[in-house]
Amino acid sequence: MNSKWSDLANRLKRHPFPVVAWFDRVLAVSFAFPEDVLRPLVPAPLEIDSHDGCGFVTVALVWTQGLRPAAFPGFLGQDFFLAGYRVFTRLRDEKGRRLRGLKILRSETDKARMVLSGNLLTHYNYRRVRLEQSDSRVRTWLPDGRETLDLSFDLTDEPDSPPEGSPFADLRAARNFAGPMPFTFDAEADGRFVVIEGKREEWSPRPVRITAWKVGLFDEAPFCGVTPVVANAFRVEGVTYRWERGRLITPMAGGGVR
Repeated sequence: MNSKWSDLANRLKRHPFPVVAWFDRVLAVSFAFPEDVLRPLVPAPLEIDSHDGCGFVTVALVWTQGLRPAAFPGFLGQDFFLAGYRVFTRLRDEKGRRLRGLKILRSETDKARMVLSGNLLTHYNYRRVRLEQSDSRVRTWLPDGRETLDLSFDLTDEPDSPPEGSPFADLRAARNFAGPMPFTFDAEADGRFVVIEGKREEWSPRPVRITAWKVGLFDEAPFCGVTPVVANAFRVEGVTYRWERGRLITPMAGGGVR
């Protein structure tokens, strides 16, 4: 019986049906780290999606409305705030196609029901946080008072270049690492990967100036002791989004070089 329940739980976590939502606002900030720092977080044959020797962790803040199974009516949708922490990665599928996407590290939300449903149906590692927000700042805490995020930004001053110290030479290069990506990847115990494809109707990211930041995740291993660099920051508004049903793939043997 325990084995049957465990198998059912694993199947549910593979995102078993399409989901739709409306993104009222998205603010995504990518931080650059040396590739070696991120390797413990990226199981082979998943590759780190790199640029000039840097790997990237994106912190995506999403004000979400009407999240629900695609077959459900809109009034059954959930409205919530999401903070997602992801690593930019690539994976070669069975046909040798190199899929570009994200490895989920952690997800945070201000709604308890989203923690419950998110952890039941995905591997996105949801936990609940308290949220304080204004037009220029977002802060979140765990119930025990530990701060998980403090991000300040200026939406009135749109920069014309990446942040100082960014590995990107210009905004065109920086937009290649402006999440979310088309796919998310999560490893199964048998070597297969759950791949979830995301589809959006429009996506025209605009650069944002970050004035101050603190990310609690970066105080944990393997990040602690390493100073990340703000590589880019973008925002979008008013986006229809759809996640397709998750599918299991067996990566091409020897398909990635880490």
